[in-house]
Amino acid sequence: MQALLGARLNIRYARLTRTSVVCHWPPILMALHATRSAPEATTKAVREGSSLRVRFMSIGLLFCLLLCVTIYSLRYELRSYTFLTQFLNPSASGPLVRLISHVVEAQEVSLPTPQGNVRARLYTPRGIAHPQGMVLVHGIHHLGIDEPRLMNFAQAGASNGFAVLTPELAALADYHVDNASISTIGESAVWLHERLGTAPVTVVAVSFAGGLSLLAACDPRYAPHMRSLVLMGAYDSLARVMHFLATSQAELPDGHLEPYTAHDYGAAVFVYAQLPQFFASSDLPVAHDALRDWLWERPEDARALFSKLSTAGRTTMELLLARQIEKLRPKLLEVIEADAPGFAALSPEGKLAALHVPVFVLHGATDDIIPSTESLWLERDIPKQYLRDALITPAFSHVDPDKHAIWKDQLRLVEFLAGVLRAAN
Repeated sequence: MQALLGARLNIRYARLTRTSVVCHWPPILMALHATRSAPEATTKAVREGSSLRVRFMSIGLLFCLLLCVTIYSLRYELRSYTFLTQFLNPSASGPLVRLISHVVEAQEVSLPTPQGNVRARLYTPRGIAHPQGMVLVHGIHHLGIDEPRLMNFAQAGASNGFAVLTPELAALADYHVDNASISTIGESAVWLHERLGTAPVTVVAVSFAGGLSLLAACDPRYAPHMRSLVLMGAYDSLARVMHFLATSQAELPDGHLEPYTAHDYGAAVFVYAQLPQFFASSDLPVAHDALRDWLWERPEDARALFSKLSTAGRTTMELLLARQIEKLRPKLLEVIEADAPGFAALSPEGKLAALHVPVFVLHGATDDIIPSTESLWLERDIPKQYLRDALITPAFSHVDPDKHAIWKDQLRLVEFLAGVLRAAN
């Protein structure tokens, strides 16, 4: 009996124990379930965070790619902007200027030509082993290659990656346009091309050097050394320009005359180049020095010589210095007519069928030395397949950019120069 009772108690204990175990299973399973869910949530959050980071990185990379593509596609426009900025202000600085520009080194060189050695200056960008070449030809100015604006342009070109050669044309530095300057321009292109050993060079010609450079580009001895030609305020017909300086009327290609006030400086240059036609032989030495001083902006020195001139010579000189060109007009027109063959020989007009060099034409709309109508004539005379661009703009004067031009005109000037830089490369 007692044994039986013990057995029942054991059975009951066993049942109670089993029941108790069963009763505790659900909490254990819940805990296990909760333990498994926490890592899954964390993993999901990590995945979502990683996905977001990948998205942001992809957008950033895409933006950087688009930015690089945009900068690359506008690289010549950006170079053009820095070029013009440094031309206007050689001490200009800024992130873009510092990024694109190079340190410039300049050295005096001597060019051998059929007329003898020619003084020149070579500007080179430091750090560029094989730069493209540019020949920069000055206009009529007594300072020649030392003229500050020309030096600024050369510095800007070299800072932009070009090796820039500025040859001195003795005749233009003495206010004359002559045939010898044509070969000097051509020989300069040959010399720089052979020295650099790269592609043919870009020739940039200022003012009266423009027409002479066109004639050099038509010469088969020089044309293969020229990659392109950039004309800044150039002429097509020298006689037509002289007629403008005497009359203040610019002739259009359709034959119409347009009133257009000429600068009296141009008439003084013309008289200086034709002194024997305006002064007696006995007055020539003094007239030469007096008018030279006037052109060199030394009016007091010029006036001090007046007393040494004859009465007729003094009258002519006083009219020039008083800017009374209209009183000299009959004599000016007479000399222009008499020297028509000489002007024609130094003019591109009628000779450009032999041109095989791409040309860019730039002219200031308000140019009062060589009227902008001359570029209209050039547009007509340059073979169409070689005329790359032509711009007559108020953003440029005779040889200077206008700092106060509206943004649209400035942008068009940047685009024009970008085309020149693109052609040079």
